[in-house]
Amino acid sequence: MNPEKKSAATPSATVPKGRALEPHEILTSPEAQALARMDAFSKWAGAPDMSAVIADLIGEAKKAKGGDLGRLERMLYAQAATLDTMFTSLARRAAAQDHLPQFQAHMTLALKAQAQCRSTIEALAEIKNPKPVAFVKQANIAHQQQVNNGEAALPTPAPAQLAPPASDALADTWTQTSEPVPASRARGNAEASKAE
Repeated sequence: MNPEKKSAATPSATVPKGRALEPHEILTSPEAQALARMDAFSKWAGAPDMSAVIADLIGEAKKAKGGDLGRLERMLYAQAATLDTMFTSLARRAAAQDHLPQFQAHMTLALKAQAQCRSTIEALAEIKNPKPVAFVKQANIAHQQQVNNGEAALPTPAPAQLAPPASDALADTWTQTSEPVPASRARGNAEASKAE
């Protein structure tokens, strides 16, 4: 086994107390997890001092927690610029293709890079200019909704007084029509009344 790989898997980083991280602390530390991912994708940078990387990550996390988002803003800008470059490169490759499957593959990736670039720029804009937050005490969403705010008592409604209906109450609602009733409809009504 390569001894350099062994040290990369368990960096001799220090925690603020000045002692080496225990294996369980490495597995649960966000900075150590980030270091493991960074190490896998950053072979071009050489072999960095793992303790220094974790110390830098811890320091940057403390700055971000304290409200200093300068590094995050720079990171988002750099990512947006990278994604824009990827979009341009992939779009140019798509334009150079003679066959539809290759054109579609390159163009799909180009448009995904463009969408991610837009999303990254929106995230950066949100950090720089946060949307105003409104604290709403109550939101009325229903179409027919009764809301009783406060302790004010509603007046008690009087008991309903129903008058008995007149014997000819429906007589006034019937009107005479001059249109003849179709024979099939008349037969259907007669058969329906026989069935009852």
